[in-house]
Amino acid sequence: MSAGFTVVIPARYASTRLPGKPLQDIAGKPMVQHVWEQARKSAAANVVVATDNEAIVSACEGFGANVLLTREDHQSGTDRLAEVASLLGLGDDEIVVNVQGDEPLVPAVIVNQVAANLAAHPEAGIATLAEPLHEVDALFNPNVVKVTSDLNGLALTFSRAPLPWARDALAKRRDVLPEGVPYRRHIGIYAYRAGFLHDFVAWGPCWLEQCESLEQLRALWHGVRIHVADALEAPPAGVDTPEDLERVRRLLGA
Repeated sequence: MSAGFTVVIPARYASTRLPGKPLQDIAGKPMVQHVWEQARKSAAANVVVATDNEAIVSACEGFGANVLLTREDHQSGTDRLAEVASLLGLGDDEIVVNVQGDEPLVPAVIVNQVAANLAAHPEAGIATLAEPLHEVDALFNPNVVKVTSDLNGLALTFSRAPLPWARDALAKRRDVLPEGVPYRRHIGIYAYRAGFLHDFVAWGPCWLEQCESLEQLRALWHGVRIHVADALEAPPAGVDTPEDLERVRRLLGA
């Protein structure tokens, strides 16, 4: 695919469960460096870290990353991306991929995939990824976001609730997944067009987004289509807690 897209890695310092998360050491490097190195393996023309913290800026400059200091008052990562698109002077049709700053094992192949999918689907304003959901516990876990799509691969909706609700099967039992329902777990990597990012910020939050705490619902609320494909490679879980951090440290031999 064309190397015409930009990767932005939002890296906030504040984290309720793991303060200073982007700077946590993993195998002798700050976590944000691992994310940056993985993103650099993709076909991106530019990889930029966007942060609200001077210490993260210094760390990124230390390992040679492009880094931008952004405002501290953004309500979401997408708002931060919009500021970056403006700071970089990106054209409305240029593609921006959001790679979360707490995904030190993100596979480069899915960064390329989500950018290519958006480029191939001009009817969509966003592209994202999913994977099959196989555990009944995950279906009922509100921290696992579910997604359903139409026959063209465009999202119908996202929810933290069990989705879709298999009425007859779940009325009988809830300890196994209903047969014949292609349940899917949403993977939080996104590609956007820069022009959409500016619209997103101007709209402000909608009640549905606030109710579910899922900002992609703001796009659907305003009629923007979201392309969803199954990921070519399932990404390992990100780092949200001290336990997650220890798991990744073990994986990387720290």
